[in-house]
Amino acid sequence: MDRLLSMEIFARAVELGSFSAAAEALRLSPQLVGKHVLMLEKHLGVRLLNRTTRRQHLTEVGRNYYERVKSILAEVESAEGLAAETRVSPRGRLRVNAPVTFGIHALTRRLPEYLKDYPDVSIDLALTNRQVDLVDEGFDVIFRVGELSDSGLIARALAPYRLVLCAAPSYLAASKPITHPQDLTGHECLGFPYTELRTHWTFLGPGGDITVPVSGRFVVDSGEALLSAALAGMGLMLQPSELVLPEIEAGRLVELLPDFPVPTRAMHLLYAPDRRMTPKLRSFVDFAIAAFGARESREPAARVNA
Repeated sequence: MDRLLSMEIFARAVELGSFSAAAEALRLSPQLVGKHVLMLEKHLGVRLLNRTTRRQHLTEVGRNYYERVKSILAEVESAEGLAAETRVSPRGRLRVNAPVTFGIHALTRRLPEYLKDYPDVSIDLALTNRQVDLVDEGFDVIFRVGELSDSGLIARALAPYRLVLCAAPSYLAASKPITHPQDLTGHECLGFPYTELRTHWTFLGPGGDITVPVSGRFVVDSGEALLSAALAGMGLMLQPSELVLPEIEAGRLVELLPDFPVPTRAMHLLYAPDRRMTPKLRSFVDFAIAAFGARESREPAARVNA
């Protein structure tokens, strides 16, 4: 008999609790299931299962053997999956989540490249500034800005997220000069919820970090709404570079405190650990790393405290 097949049958018998249940699941006869288990026991020279007419339970040796068999079967499945991937082109629906501003002003501008290269893949993109649960909410991959919590996901580092302090010329003309982060006290600082940006802004100074408490009368959970408010002269804005740089280049906003840059925030691409990554997920991860990964920050895929 095929020893690997016997291992698979033994494992199913253990997991399902009986030879008859394993036989039904594998579409075999209970007698054939028993023969496979008996073959393993004869080959090993030990009893793996103690069986009665009503129940079965693993021996101590059987329990240890079962754990090793599970690992062996998983490795075989993984190896076969890798071979199959070379014959399968990416296809199917890919559910992606990203922060709103990044999604609108960076990700969606590059997605046509990916969809052109992989015509059999469709993207279902959800944009939100809240922290989503990849597994519970059914996403294949998510982009996340900021420190990572301990979730057991796979994290791939992308280029750091850069924030820029700016304001409209009309606001600056009617306000006190800003030459140092401490000058922000008393200014209208447009607030963004979900992060510490609502109450404190941090800058890099010659002597280290400078954290300044900020306040303002307008708070909104949308970078695009903050941009409209800033362009209307409502106050100062601290938002991602991809959102504000076009307005700065056009002269509609002015970058402030360039000698006191805002510390960059870590950005990662996250996906669930899987012994066999699907072709569509692998292709998207490779695309994201190429499109948004900084050369100096790229790292091999690894499970981290995500």
